[in-house]
Amino acid sequence: MLDSLPGTRLKPKGVLSIDDSLLTHYGKEFENIAKLFDPTSDRYVWAHDLVTLHYSEDDTDYPWLSQLWKPADLTRLEQGLRAARVPLKASKEALKETAPDKWRSYLLYVWRREEKRQPQLRALYDSKIEIAQDLLQQWGQQHSHWKWPVTFDNWYTQPDFCRYLDQTLHLAYVGTLAETDQVILQTGKTTLQDLASRLKEQHQQALKKGKPGLFHKITISFKGTVETYYSYCRTHHIHNLGRQRLVINYHQADLGDNPTYLISNYLKWHAAGITRIRRHRWPVEVFHEEGQAEGLDQYQLRDFRAIQRHVALVSVVYSMLRAAQGDNDLREQLHRQLKIQLEGSAAFWRRSVQAPSLWRLGLLISAGLAQGYSLYHILTPLIQRMCGG
Repeated sequence: MLDSLPGTRLKPKGVLSIDDSLLTHYGKEFENIAKLFDPTSDRYVWAHDLVTLHYSEDDTDYPWLSQLWKPADLTRLEQGLRAARVPLKASKEALKETAPDKWRSYLLYVWRREEKRQPQLRALYDSKIEIAQDLLQQWGQQHSHWKWPVTFDNWYTQPDFCRYLDQTLHLAYVGTLAETDQVILQTGKTTLQDLASRLKEQHQQALKKGKPGLFHKITISFKGTVETYYSYCRTHHIHNLGRQRLVINYHQADLGDNPTYLISNYLKWHAAGITRIRRHRWPVEVFHEEGQAEGLDQYQLRDFRAIQRHVALVSVVYSMLRAAQGDNDLREQLHRQLKIQLEGSAAFWRRSVQAPSLWRLGLLISAGLAQGYSLYHILTPLIQRMCGG
């Protein structure tokens, strides 16, 4: 359906983004729910975690694939490690009873270390990284002729994930670093925060002498708007990640705001291209926010499979609304009926599409009342039909 409309058809300049979102609940009587840290509230909450592969370009965006993460089955994990003759420290055994969280952390640490040596251990547990890799692999199998870049936030900018994209899927990526991440210079290791401070000072000194600075003004197009950044772009050796194209972006010309740090495995790319790709990570955040507002996490289902179906149906509805936004005939029809400018979010479009139906219901009630029918006689057949169908 999406590919049948020009507005939502896959485009050559598409970007894939990976992100996850917590679907929080009060209580723990849900299958595979876990106590997870929520950075927005800075506390641990009961939640499911949804990993999403999102497609984005300037005309549209929508979720393509998603999967709910499941916490590790510690019994299965332990049995699998022992069956593979992976030694577990006897001194850690007591943690099963005294500190279950530490026992879980220990088992996962051993599993991560050993599954690189013994690939069969991969089947014991799917972390969010493995889920993201699986989603991208599925995408590649379905769309082998498209080689779009992948972008993600700091949590996913991990060595194993970046190597998988680069060496296994052969895809370009744009990741995000934190100010505490380290870059290796000729003088030794330093944090990106320190590097940015040095570069900023050198830039300002150069400008005072009438020379070109290290940060250059760039502009990018995103969703029909033009954005301006002041960027530094060079190839550097990033600790644990190797040679990467590093971009440091400021919004203000005087470099007075906090910078963002981006990396890419394509060493010949320039700041504008890397920044444009990274900008297309934002729509997956919007999907998670709007999806939750429209019911993504509003389920009372206990069964995990039923929860997966609920999430899938909400994603389908969101995508249908994206298709509606790309349907020019529907846009013109709604504009004539509602006399409003049809822009905005998918949630706005849902309300806009529902509005003509509400208007027709109002006309039906008005016509019935004009003919002397009571409201009871007008609505009863409709209610019976809804309840029966």
